[in-house]
Amino acid sequence: MEPKKNPKANVGRNSSLYFAIGLALMLFLTNYAINYKTYDKSDIDIGQLNLDDLDDEEIPLTEQIQTPPPPPPPPAAPEVIEVVEDEEEVEETVIESTEADQETEIVEIEEVEVEEVEEDIEVPFAVIENVPVFPGCEKGNNAAKKKCMSDKIAKFVNRKFNTDLAGDLGLSGRQRINVIFKIDKTGNIIGVRARAPHPGLEKEAKRVISLLPKMKPGKQRGKAVTVPYSLPIIFQVQD
Repeated sequence: MEPKKNPKANVGRNSSLYFAIGLALMLFLTNYAINYKTYDKSDIDIGQLNLDDLDDEEIPLTEQIQTPPPPPPPPAAPEVIEVVEDEEEVEETVIESTEADQETEIVEIEEVEVEEVEEDIEVPFAVIENVPVFPGCEKGNNAAKKKCMSDKIAKFVNRKFNTDLAGDLGLSGRQRINVIFKIDKTGNIIGVRARAPHPGLEKEAKRVISLLPKMKPGKQRGKAVTVPYSLPIIFQVQD
């Protein structure tokens, strides 16, 4: 029995070809869709530069250059030039020779005595070999004499200083007076200086230190020397 279908009407005979073409077409469309990119026009719009909108910048003048005035004209030459003749006679000074000849009398010069001037050497109280000796501090070694002298001076100042003066001057609280003086080569007190919160206290400190008794001068290498001494005076003003 013969088949009734037309062989040309068989759809399945080219199915593999259609499948390959369809698969290739789908791969192409997929690749195109993946690589396809879009851009926003607002992001790539770089605009347009209008040079007419730029105004010319005005630079203010901060300093005006002034042209210096022309120099004054030179003075006019005098019409008539007077010539003055120099008629004054100048006496020449004759310098006599100071060289001695055989007839010049030679005068013998006696011996010239050169007096030695003793220098006023100052040695600090802390390093002097033999400290100045306050009356009543003759005993003991150098360290004992230093301590005795400091105690004697402190007691003397406490006894003679007028502490009520600070209250009379309107001062209050703790007062400090720095006093510096020197004990010279004869043992006398010289060069008294004071620094205090009020000139009245400085004057009182100078007065009291000037009343210190004469001491035995300090010695350095067996010679009497001047010794500077500093003394702080501290007291409390009673309110």
